[in-house]
Amino acid sequence: MASELRFRLAISADEAGRYYQGTAHSVVVTAENGQKLQFPASHIRPFINQLGVRGYFSIQFDKNNKLIALKKIAD
Repeated sequence: MASELRFRLAISADEAGRYYQGTAHSVVVTAENGQKLQFPASHIRPFINQLGVRGYFSIQFDKNNKLIALKKIAD
């Protein structure tokens, strides 16, 4: 059974460049419920634009905490 958490993400363009180039390997966020999450930076690459990364996201993971999906659900 998959679990889902939601969080806001605001990363500047300069910092997002580190994620895009691969020099930063993981993203750490705090979900709405207060739980800290860490996941591979490669999953935010599709959401990087000239402003960086900004938005409200949903992350789904399986019972072994393996990431299933990361979706942007609002700006």
